Amino acid sequence: MSGPSTGERPHHDLFVVRHGATEWSVDGRHTGRTDLPLLPEGEERARATGQLLAGHRFALVLTSPMQRARRTCELAGLGDRAVVDDDLREWDYGDHEGVTTAEIRQHQPGWTVWTGTCPGGETIEQVAARADRVVARARAAGGDVVVFGHGHLLRVLTARWCGLDPVEGRRFVLDTGTLCQLGWEHEYPGVLRWNAG
Repeated sequence: MSGPSTGERPHHDLFVVRHGATEWSVDGRHTGRTDLPLLPEGEERARATGQLLAGHRFALVLTSPMQRARRTCELAGLGDRAVVDDDLREWDYGDHEGVTTAEIRQHQPGWTVWTGTCPGGETIEQVAARADRVVARARAAGGDVVVFGHGHLLRVLTARWCGLDPVEGRRFVLDTGTLCQLGWEHEYPGVLRWNAG
């Protein structure tokens, strides 16, 4: 008898860490391609988040290539195992790079990254395609996986993990330097822990 698996395959979790605070994240400025370092408080938060991961066995550790994510991974104690995955880069905001939502709304009332556009940057569908590749890579790893990345990208990734439209990433408000855990209840993917740290 053929058909979908009903739980024979063990499900593994995906741990998600947003990088620690940077000057622009504190100011609410969209930070995509700009490669900013962590602030001292961002480094401190990254170390604290690392304590939540201490002793956990991961089949795979992935990080964005940007220094704020790589440094967070290092300070969390997993830098020696990390594999850089370009799909974990933040949303490319194009002309909105370095600009706050409030500033964009002066010219485009009601704009959000979720429903508006980023001229010269990525569409939400392009970001979702990258997130889908990360999810597929994590689910094929054969064990728990941890990723270090960026706010908007990780929110899209969470929506996609849960089988939701990428725009529903707007529901998952994500703080800097925090740990989240995506997993399963029976065959249903969901959120097990959010903004811990």
